[in-house]
Amino acid sequence: MSSDLVEQTTALRRPTGLRAINPAKAYDGYTLIAPSFGGTTTRLIDLQGNEVHRWELPWPPGLGSVITDRQTLLCSGRIVDDQPFLGRAPFKGGVVAEVGWDGDVLWEVRHPSHHHDAILLRNGNVLLLGLGQVPADVAARVRGGIGADGAPMFADTVVEMTTTGGIVWEWRSWEHLDVDVDRIGPGPMDRIEWTHGNGLAELPGGDILVSMRQISTVLRIDRTTGTIRQRIGAGELAGQHSPWLTGASTVLVYDNGFNRADGWPPYSRAVEFDLATGEEVWAYTDPVRWDFFSALQSSVQRLPNDNTLICEGLTGRIFEITTDGEVVWEYTNPYAVTSPTDPDGVRSNRMFRAFRYGREQLGPLAGSPTEKELIQP
Repeated sequence: MSSDLVEQTTALRRPTGLRAINPAKAYDGYTLIAPSFGGTTTRLIDLQGNEVHRWELPWPPGLGSVITDRQTLLCSGRIVDDQPFLGRAPFKGGVVAEVGWDGDVLWEVRHPSHHHDAILLRNGNVLLLGLGQVPADVAARVRGGIGADGAPMFADTVVEMTTTGGIVWEWRSWEHLDVDVDRIGPGPMDRIEWTHGNGLAELPGGDILVSMRQISTVLRIDRTTGTIRQRIGAGELAGQHSPWLTGASTVLVYDNGFNRADGWPPYSRAVEFDLATGEEVWAYTDPVRWDFFSALQSSVQRLPNDNTLICEGLTGRIFEITTDGEVVWEYTNPYAVTSPTDPDGVRSNRMFRAFRYGREQLGPLAGSPTEKELIQP
């Protein structure tokens, strides 16, 4: 048994591995899973929960990972350094790389303030989240949150880099945010961060979506001018993650729901917004609302069969639902790791995200010995 495989006798919230499956309704394919903050292994599992492929990376994960159209792994890695504030933060990244099917690093770029997410743009460049210190005169006027007056405040940058490491574009959030509109909250979030970006997406016309947890808003940024064209979910979301573009001109968001201001105990939602109007067009909550909840991390993905894959990050739970909320597949991550900064600390099976890829998308895997024989823990 692998040293990072959690036995079901350990004190996790629920049994691990495959929990439920309806083969007639679940979208057939492979699900990409990776630990948060520790270990070096990223895995693909099939619908039965069997591991069918893995990548051993040179560094602990820096959160966001996806499989590209060219069947490679785009991933972030955590580089330990002395960056102020960010160097101590568990969501620190530092390196973005494309990794081949066999684990070879095809290229990598490093940015000292990179954290959370990075994506490949259609022009072949890399777009990543960075962090910078907010000028003191601006920070003093930011509304909401808790913390000492005059303490340093950080906010996000969005940086475009070539795969050889050149910076070609940078957006600094504090130059475009509105201190009266873009308030920290809801609830008592720490003022050390104004925005806390955690997810990126590129729209067909070139605009960029950035999920900003601290202001509970998904911003739509004009790439030409840098102006904020739209504030999606403002007043409705509570510390969301993972903007996912659908083929229907909508965006899905995992609405975490901590510090929610509607009077209910904390609960999470998968929610979909129309990109033209910003209006909510679909949402899912558990029949018992607080039974579906992750205060941090997590993701949503619209699948080709119109089902939705949801990763409840802090519990390591992934489940697939139909449009009317029927659960047709459920799996709990059995792999637990410790933090690279605390190797003797608590082992956790939490995940930042999980995405499903159809068999037709993964040509190298289909019919390969890896799939036929399966990787044994």
